[in-house]
Amino acid sequence: MAEVAKKTKRSVLKREKRDAKKEAAKNGPSVAKLKNVPTSPRKMRLIADLIRGERVNKALNILKYEPKVGAPKLEKLLLSAISGWTAKHTDLKLEEADLYVKDIFVDGGRILKRLRPAPQGRAHRVRKRSNHVTLIVDSFKKSGAEVVTTETETKE
Repeated sequence: MAEVAKKTKRSVLKREKRDAKKEAAKNGPSVAKLKNVPTSPRKMRLIADLIRGERVNKALNILKYEPKVGAPKLEKLLLSAISGWTAKHTDLKLEEADLYVKDIFVDGGRILKRLRPAPQGRAHRVRKRSNHVTLIVDSFKKSGAEVVTTETETKE
């Protein structure tokens, strides 16, 4: 008789896929999130654009001396992402890792709507905006193509 191949359950396949995702996340880039920051997303994006793609040390220096309102909060978030990366990669040293800000994006958060008195008994609506920031820190050593592009930029 021909042996019938045993079919695995869908739930088992789902569990294996989920566990594989978790294993990949343990060794991948570090993600840090900051939610409900009470500044408008537009103002925060101006600061986020300054550090996108920069090396971690340079990004920390930029944020330290940036006079805008959201810079100290982004600096703290970047330090949190760095410590998350070091917690994931205990075998690597931070100095040798050559970390950079892989991606940073700012999304709009909730809007608090308030009323402000206006002339002739009217009221104007004031929207107090907030934002959510997501910061991804990774090492240059994982992808060789990015190292080549940064070396050519420094030579020019």
